[in-house]
Amino acid sequence: MTNLDEVRRSALPLAAPDDLGPLLERVGEARFVLIGEASHGTHDFYAWRAELTRRLIADKGFGFVAVEGDWPDCERIDRAVTTGADPYDALYGFERWPTFMWANEEVVAFCRWLRDWNASRPPGERCGFHGLDVYSLWDSLRAIRRYAAAHLPQQMDAVMEALYCFESYGHDPQQYGLATRLVPDSCEDEVVNLLATLGDGELGVRQNAEVVAGAERYYRAMVQGGPESWNIRDAHMADTLDRLAEHHQAKGVVWAHNTHIGDARATDMAAAGMTNLGQLARERHREDVVLVGFGTHRGTVVAGDRWGGRHHVMRVPPARPASLEAFLHEALPGRDALFLMPPPGLRADWYDEPMAHRAIGVVYHPERERWGNYVPTVAGRRYDAFLWLDETRAVHPLHGEPWGDREPETYPTAM
Repeated sequence: MTNLDEVRRSALPLAAPDDLGPLLERVGEARFVLIGEASHGTHDFYAWRAELTRRLIADKGFGFVAVEGDWPDCERIDRAVTTGADPYDALYGFERWPTFMWANEEVVAFCRWLRDWNASRPPGERCGFHGLDVYSLWDSLRAIRRYAAAHLPQQMDAVMEALYCFESYGHDPQQYGLATRLVPDSCEDEVVNLLATLGDGELGVRQNAEVVAGAERYYRAMVQGGPESWNIRDAHMADTLDRLAEHHQAKGVVWAHNTHIGDARATDMAAAGMTNLGQLARERHREDVVLVGFGTHRGTVVAGDRWGGRHHVMRVPPARPASLEAFLHEALPGRDALFLMPPPGLRADWYDEPMAHRAIGVVYHPERERWGNYVPTVAGRRYDAFLWLDETRAVHPLHGEPWGDREPETYPTAM
């Protein structure tokens, strides 16, 4: 039997929500389901991820959703979905680039469903929505200051010392990182004191203090290059996930990019000294973790051509030869499919063959597909399940042109 025949034999149908049944069986009693995406701007990834999450909440009793987003922004969403407010305003209020990651129609639809799901449940049984990321240094500092002024006036000295320290470097965290590279001074001592002061507080203020501590380390490491800043960020996300599970005393769903969700040890990231959330979750929780990846052969995506630039709908060209995406497309042209990774020794060879696996970030250059945008991957080890969507279309941002399902009139000339 050829590899292509083995792919066809192991591919499960993926056309309707009920087709997720085998994946739910695979989840079983696992406490954490980490659901990826091969880009931050693809409608189909968001839609299928939301459908799977609805099933996990409704059928499996999962009690919180944690996403690759900032804690303060996601706190506003959490308040909306747990108090009955319309989450649209909270999502539209996302201001930090790339807004399209969360301020989009697909996330609005899911959060409105979550609000309605929570409406009939007592407060202690409502499903939360939280951010895992480390970027919100200033928003978290301001949130701590507001909380301390109202509830912890005796702790304001520690809060203001940290705030004044960062203000002395300006309001750009990257400039803070650059400045600390040139001189030995930093805000590390003030942050350690802040964390010690607020570390036993309620979840919101404690997590904002953890974000400040993580961001301080992240931006200092970022300017030095190497894998350390990536590892700080993903360790922060893993620690936050554990903290949320303890707080909610519930099972949790994670939404993040494949590069965070898929086990780094099954890619070239490990050789570069990098870990990620998926690897850390497996190491800490073993069989209580299910990692779910996504892939596509071609379509459209929302992304920017530079960091902080205007987002566009871009074409995703057909996958490059010899990639995982080209291989699956050849085996299943025009078909979507669900793959459940069999145990080692009981699966076809292709699951363990290293192949390039496409990864589209918030910055994307389709014309570089031949040289970049791919991560060497052993799919059967990187994921526990994989959703294959042969052709996909762009997500629908709340900010920017009202494109809907219509393609913009111009695209980048190089494809």
